[in-house]
Amino acid sequence: MAEIPEATEAKALDAEAASGALTAACAAAGLDAAGAELIRIGENAVFRLREPVIARIARTASYAEAARREVAVARWLEDCGYPATRALGIEQPVVVDGRVVTFWESVSDEEEFAPLEEVARLIRWLHELEEPPLELPELDPFARAEYRLRLAHAGLNAADFAYLEQRVNSARRQWGELDFALSRGAVHGDASIGNVIRSSTGEPVLIDLDGFATGPREWDLVQTAMYYERFGWHTEQEYRTFVEVYGYDLLTWPDYPKLADIRETLMTLWLSQKAQHDQRSADEVHKRLNTLRTGADRRDWAPY
Repeated sequence: MAEIPEATEAKALDAEAASGALTAACAAAGLDAAGAELIRIGENAVFRLREPVIARIARTASYAEAARREVAVARWLEDCGYPATRALGIEQPVVVDGRVVTFWESVSDEEEFAPLEEVARLIRWLHELEEPPLELPELDPFARAEYRLRLAHAGLNAADFAYLEQRVNSARRQWGELDFALSRGAVHGDASIGNVIRSSTGEPVLIDLDGFATGPREWDLVQTAMYYERFGWHTEQEYRTFVEVYGYDLLTWPDYPKLADIRETLMTLWLSQKAQHDQRSADEVHKRLNTLRTGADRRDWAPY
């Protein structure tokens, strides 16, 4: 499947554009888009169809290869009996209007996050699986950094953009200097409480499989550590339970502060791509960049 250069790809992924892509993709897949509910727009636009199906719409056609890999990962995890989101048994992804669309079995009618203890159990289970029978790319946290910087340039003032670009370049250098302590292997790529939800029967299920790669396991632990240590989004007891279940405390690793700095920068870069079209996101990015400049407390960062 030919990929379209990013500079000529689809326009901003807003509700109207996402709905149009959903209608076209559902028609191609033999599904009904009528009455679909928009759940959120983040890295993907996510819809719940009237039938128990979730549709995920990526921002550009350049995500096609990642979507194919995401579906392959879902099939592998299903074969392993691992509790992850299941891809519909149809030919996918579907590429329409410069968007890449995938379809998934709905885990539940409502999105309820699993407790941190269950998040830890699923991450540990994932890290203990045998090597998958498919080729995973090497983890590259900066794979989409240049594209996101181009989008951020249109939504940030000159000073904020210059500082963000400098942070990204510094983070890229730091990444190459980290001395990881844990083994390498398959990683989710965005493991946190936000990507483990309860099924309709109450079981935890891992979702959003598009970031799967081969890399250091610390990458799957750093967000939980930061959510406790830097942002205050988890309590100390919650974090200690996570550590006990997973079996390793990332806060004891000497390079944790450097990895957390990298993740903070990339979290802010990710949000900055929405700044041009969403004032709330623009305000949050400005606030985050000010705290990164000054070293101020991050506990007023809003989760996205």
